[in-house]
Amino acid sequence: MSTPTTTDAPKAAPAVRRAAPVERRARRRSASLGLLAWVVGIAFCLPAIWMLLTSFHSEPDAATNPPSLTAPLTLDSYRAFFGTGSGASPWPPLINSLTSSVFSTLFVLVLALPAAYALSIQRVEKWTDVMFFFLSTKMLPVVAGLLPVYLFAKNIGMLDNVWLLVILYTSMNLPIAVWMMQSFLADVPVSIIEAAQVDGARLPTVLTRVVAPIAAPGIAATALICFIFSWNELLFARVLTGVTAQTAPVFLTGFVTSQGLFLAQLCAASVVVSLPVLAAGFAAQDKLVQGLSLGAVK
Repeated sequence: MSTPTTTDAPKAAPAVRRAAPVERRARRRSASLGLLAWVVGIAFCLPAIWMLLTSFHSEPDAATNPPSLTAPLTLDSYRAFFGTGSGASPWPPLINSLTSSVFSTLFVLVLALPAAYALSIQRVEKWTDVMFFFLSTKMLPVVAGLLPVYLFAKNIGMLDNVWLLVILYTSMNLPIAVWMMQSFLADVPVSIIEAAQVDGARLPTVLTRVVAPIAAPGIAATALICFIFSWNELLFARVLTGVTAQTAPVFLTGFVTSQGLFLAQLCAASVVVSLPVLAAGFAAQDKLVQGLSLGAVK
């Protein structure tokens, strides 16, 4: 065995000196990218932070231009939103939005899971044409179908009915749910499904006991997106509802009146209406990240 000679040390020293600047540049680049990410994140959050701050201001302070950051804080806007002094309660619209969003999301999942299973695992004939048909249903502008839907709802006596919104939101979100779940279920190992079928499991058992647990992150991501779409929908709810089935977005438009814009109350109402979506996203954030990244790395 040969022993290292003294001539090896001078050869290694230049390599170490060259590596040090490279590492410093990499650290500076990483720090710069991290700082840029923080700046972009704060910029995206600024409107929401400003809305939250404005909701704690009085109407005169909220209407000042430029806005005042040092204005005194008050809960008057939240008291006004919850009906103190005005008598207009936000609870019926909030309950209507929750009912239509939750039930339509459940119906979408029940219908989309078997459809996605047939299009991804048990491939039907010309399944690509079926997928294009689902996509083509989203190409029609929503306003183009507003009048036919209104006339149909009027003829069957379902105007100002929350279950009409449930049916509409289910049909509107079903195509995008099938598209999303089809890509998620395509990553489910077929061998596990075949093993369950050999053991005598029928299709409902395969879907609920095998496919659903494996694709749970994708199902959670799909459910959250459908819930958000249903909760935020305004056009159909504005036209097809009146008092009984009024939803939260429609209730928010009541703060823009001919007498002016009640900015502080509108911001307070927007904060309250945003809370269910934020709570759902926070509760399902792990599943949402897994679901949205499912299949990204093979």
